[in-house]
Amino acid sequence: MHITGGCHCGAIRYQAEINPERVTICHCTDCQRLTGSAYRITTPARPGSFTLTSGAPKAYTKYGDSGGLSRQFFCPNCGSPLYRTDGEGGAIGIRVGSIDQRRELTPQKQIWCRSALAGVENIEHLPRFEGED
Repeated sequence: MHITGGCHCGAIRYQAEINPERVTICHCTDCQRLTGSAYRITTPARPGSFTLTSGAPKAYTKYGDSGGLSRQFFCPNCGSPLYRTDGEGGAIGIRVGSIDQRRELTPQKQIWCRSALAGVENIEHLPRFEGED
């Protein structure tokens, strides 16, 4: 599937090819802190398909919960998380919230569930509103 995406302010744009069957929810503590939320949804770009079409993201390098080196790329203007690479710049994990076609993507699995926050497993019972209450 061909996707496009970018940051909230529009300074950074990209395009890539993905397999929509590889969309994953990650509950690790790193993803919780880096998103300021309960989890992150990511999909890998097909090798060699990811291209920045405008702007230059800033990178933050750290060791992940897995022990591997992880480079987190985000917009230096608005702070939107965009994608990550391993320490060698190989595999690219695109942040689904930054993808223009995100409504067409459905998570297929969850990882790092031992770090999942209480209450995120089943939210069906919570009241729903079409806008802010």
